[in-house]
Amino acid sequence: MTDWSAFWLSIQVTFCGLAIAVAVGLPLAVLLALHRFPGRNLLEVLVTAPLVLPPTVLGYYVLVSVGRSSAIGRFWESLTGGPIVFSMTGCVLAATIAALPFVVKNSRSALEAVDPGLMEAAANLGAGFPRRLWTILLPLARRGIIGGCMLGFAKALGDFGVTLMVAGNIPGRTQTAPLAIYDHLLSGRDAQAQGLVLALTGLGILVLWLVNTWANPRPTDRRS
Repeated sequence: MTDWSAFWLSIQVTFCGLAIAVAVGLPLAVLLALHRFPGRNLLEVLVTAPLVLPPTVLGYYVLVSVGRSSAIGRFWESLTGGPIVFSMTGCVLAATIAALPFVVKNSRSALEAVDPGLMEAAANLGAGFPRRLWTILLPLARRGIIGGCMLGFAKALGDFGVTLMVAGNIPGRTQTAPLAIYDHLLSGRDAQAQGLVLALTGLGILVLWLVNTWANPRPTDRRS
């Protein structure tokens, strides 16, 4: 019989990681879409690097950056009393890194697709940038932004390599669903793995269906 504790841990971790990815990624997407500045291309490369780097390589960089011997790791431990690595915090960090590129890239594309003439017209009427952002830019780009969040959710939910290296595989603490599947298969518990496999497969297909049928703008939406 399948133990669903790892699945529900994955759901919690994924929502936390996605929330952080949106809080960080949406301002980055606005910055990359609307502004030209020195180092813009480098920033874009760094944000999207997790899409192409092998998970073990990416996990190594994260582990070195936030491990207990690093400046960030020491600061976090002095602040909270616990380390980032091999903890729930490490799981959330891995989920954030997995989701961030999808949030930034999709949101940036959606923002760049908005007719700049609308922003100019609103500016000529006296609307400041915050008002133009919240009443024109973000509402018109909402489908692409939501689509990026959905894809980021699916990617974070299925993360394996970075989570394993940064958070470990501790049952009941940091063992997410992908890690539990790996553990079950290594131990010959195929029946326990099957339930988790089907659940992750179903969620992944559902997310792709929602992105294709709702989050992506339809031709009628573009004409309007």
